[in-house]
Amino acid sequence: MRVNIQWYPGHMARAMRELEKSLAVVDVVLEIRDARIPRSSHNADLAKLVSGKPVITILAKEDLAERAQTEAWIKALEDQGLAAVAVDFLSGRGLRGLEAMIRSVHQSHIEHLRKRGRQDQVLRGVVLGVPNVGKSTLINRLARRSAARTGAKPGVTRGRQWVRVSRFLQLLDVPGVLWPKFDDPKVGFNLAVTGAISDDVFDYVQVGAVLAEYMTKTKPQALVDRYGIDLDLEEGEELLDAIGRRRGFLLAGGRVDLEKAALLLLREFRQGLLGAVTLEDPPDIPNV
Repeated sequence: MRVNIQWYPGHMARAMRELEKSLAVVDVVLEIRDARIPRSSHNADLAKLVSGKPVITILAKEDLAERAQTEAWIKALEDQGLAAVAVDFLSGRGLRGLEAMIRSVHQSHIEHLRKRGRQDQVLRGVVLGVPNVGKSTLINRLARRSAARTGAKPGVTRGRQWVRVSRFLQLLDVPGVLWPKFDDPKVGFNLAVTGAISDDVFDYVQVGAVLAEYMTKTKPQALVDRYGIDLDLEEGEELLDAIGRRRGFLLAGGRVDLEKAALLLLREFRQGLLGAVTLEDPPDIPNV
């Protein structure tokens, strides 16, 4: 089963235009990717905009991804010459490594300014990423206070906001931005199941069915342990039917509410209740 999901609301187009205006005063770029989908959560359009500026790539939600896969992705990114670090925003794991990278960029920035006869000590950065990847949460962790608005749904940040993180660091929080068209259907699927795309714009049952089929091939025991279903089933909707029946999601006549079962599967996958899952293998040849 294939899904074809596209989502590019008007506020994202506006955010791209506003970002372009702000880049003149930005010294460093913090690009956040989802550790479960490092390729699909990389916005090539944004990468072109910030070309020439120092970039630190952050693999967020690393607690939800497979550790060995994340380490392999970090290596692949470093092989491309990128500074990369995995961070769990909730526990703070990896945060010190990120802060060390930022301090290194700051020191280089100061030295560059001194050579030009300037004494500005402030490093200005922008935090970029797809919706719901944790941009505002990262800013709050670095600032050690609730400085930026956060939420569990994509699209909480709608406008630009500068946040003073420390005496030497200011960060620009911008809305999560996708790109106008996903050429590969897998990208749309990956963004949907990880929560980067609004649930209002895709068919829950279709996406949930594809996710269920994927899990039976890659993490079958997770479905057995969580839902107690029969893995002799192969079709996605049959799997959703089994999940819904086990959870008592019944409609009139004994039919299963497939939509409710699909939403449950998506929610529990996003929360890590099916275990750590990486949806994209790191490249054998660095091309990320």
